[in-house]
Amino acid sequence: MTLDEIMEATEAQMLLEPPFDINLLSACASDLMSDVLLFTKPNMLLITGLTNPQAIRTCDMAEAPAVVFVRGKYPPRETLELADEMGIAVLLSPYTMFETAGLLYKAGLKGIGKLPIIRQQR
Repeated sequence: MTLDEIMEATEAQMLLEPPFDINLLSACASDLMSDVLLFTKPNMLLITGLTNPQAIRTCDMAEAPAVVFVRGKYPPRETLELADEMGIAVLLSPYTMFETAGLLYKAGLKGIGKLPIIRQQR
């Protein structure tokens, strides 16, 4: 899915364009960056409400070329500067994380798939 298709499906604004064309194959929605790193896939879109630079660092480590910040939360200047430096596209959706993910799924962007159930140690 292209960034234009993502913007159309979620009524998102492009805050920072990527330096190259992007075709996203899947998406991950989370505010817990450690979960994002556990379940990363190539050309994945990150959907998050976490607008600090850590979200951009996570995109870089996960090789996710784009992030959509949800709930209309505008990222701080240092986040946008880091994204620009790393070549990561930044979009802003006015919808909640649940609704943004649902709109993208409805438009054809898939998730990362079924995951194993993990029992927590007590």
